[in-house]
Amino acid sequence: MATANTNLSEYDKELIPNASSMSFGIVVSEWNANITDNLLQGAYDTLIENGAKEENIIVKRVPGTYELSLASQLMFENTSVDSVVAIGSVIQGETKHFDFVCEAVSQGIKDVNLKYNKPAIFCVLTDNTLQQAIDRSGGLHGNKGVECAVAAIKMVALKNELKG
Repeated sequence: MATANTNLSEYDKELIPNASSMSFGIVVSEWNANITDNLLQGAYDTLIENGAKEENIIVKRVPGTYELSLASQLMFENTSVDSVVAIGSVIQGETKHFDFVCEAVSQGIKDVNLKYNKPAIFCVLTDNTLQQAIDRSGGLHGNKGVECAVAAIKMVALKNELKG
């Protein structure tokens, strides 16, 4: 397992650009809210800890993980955010629904990145069990929301740097 012996919440704060001039959208699935709310808290707190201003963070909820791609697109089309963090949790069940949702949202978020030339960060847990999701949303392996907020900051900084 990729997160074995890894804490998703650990990062070198010295290597993170200041986010005070950046704006962020966060779209969060209501499905598996016990997991996604923890991911949201980790992402939000990390943005604030690294200089983002509360007024420059827009949080919107959507019914499920499948809706994250469109919500990310709508966030870019209707706001001036520099990056969107798409937060969801899909837990393997007894049917192929898991496969369809995971494939659709991963491709959808990728497409939003390329269409808008802005970072849309894939913060979707795709776990086999509820315990794995708990472990990655503030439990044993830290919080994937933290890791994704850091990625959002770094990608906005990279885009700004390359733009000149």
